[in-house]
Amino acid sequence: MESRRGPLKSAVPSNVVSPVRRCSRTACGRPAVATLTYVYADSTAVLGPLATYAEPHCYDLCAEHSERLTAPRGWEVVRLLDGSAPARPSGDDLEALANAVREAARPQERAAEAAGGARAADPMEVARRGHLRVLRSPDN
Repeated sequence: MESRRGPLKSAVPSNVVSPVRRCSRTACGRPAVATLTYVYADSTAVLGPLATYAEPHCYDLCAEHSERLTAPRGWEVVRLLDGSAPARPSGDDLEALANAVREAARPQERAAEAAGGARAADPMEVARRGHLRVLRSPDN
């Protein structure tokens, strides 16, 4: 089909269209990081990690809008954790790391004494290298 301006093109390259999904909120052009879905039967708004592909009844939100999300009165907001995101270190993780660094920095003579004492206390321990222990199989 031809118009008065010439033949119609099926695809026009444009630098306006971006492959990055954008926030669904009006006038927000930030990249989307989360997907919002409403479960009307349960009066629940579910906010989770960005969906693999855009769904017609879901809303993609940027970080700012996903943090400030509120639901209508009587509705519950369920925030799903992103399994692929790295977990924040806990106090136990930091303490274990500090203990491993202290043990690795110990002089070799004291480390050998400590390893010998640990082996006597733990019959499952076969050998020790730094903060790592080699344990005997429970079958033996």
